[in-house]
Amino acid sequence: MSKLDLHQMTTQDLVALFAKVTVEQDDALLGNQISRFNRLFGVMAEIADELKARDGDQRTALLSLFEYPNMQVRLQAAKLTLAVAPVKAREQLEAIVSSKWFPQAGDAGMCLDLLDDGTFKPK
Repeated sequence: MSKLDLHQMTTQDLVALFAKVTVEQDDALLGNQISRFNRLFGVMAEIADELKARDGDQRTALLSLFEYPNMQVRLQAAKLTLAVAPVKAREQLEAIVSSKWFPQAGDAGMCLDLLDDGTFKPK
C-alpha cells in the first residue's frame, strides 16, 4: 500500500480505508504473515490517529463498522472506539467473545480482561 495523505481524505473515506486495511489484516493473520500484519496494524493506527485528531474525535465514525461482515474489522473498530463510545464498544467486544469466532474472540476477551483489571485504559 503506497503512502496516502490521510489528512486530505474525508472521514467516510478513512472509515472505508480502515475496513479495507483490517480485512487485509485478517488475511495476513490467517496466512501467518506476521510482518504484513504488523505493517497493516501500523496503517490502521495512523487512520485511527487521524480520526482522533479531527474536530470532535471522529473515531465515532468507526461505530458504523460494528455490523461489518468481517470479524477483524468489527474487533478493531470496537477496540478503537472504547474511548469515545465505551458502552457500545464493550457490547461489541462481548458479542465477539460470545460468537466464539477465533482468533478475534480470544483477542476481544483479552481486551475485556485488561479493561476490567485496569491494565488497559483507552485513550
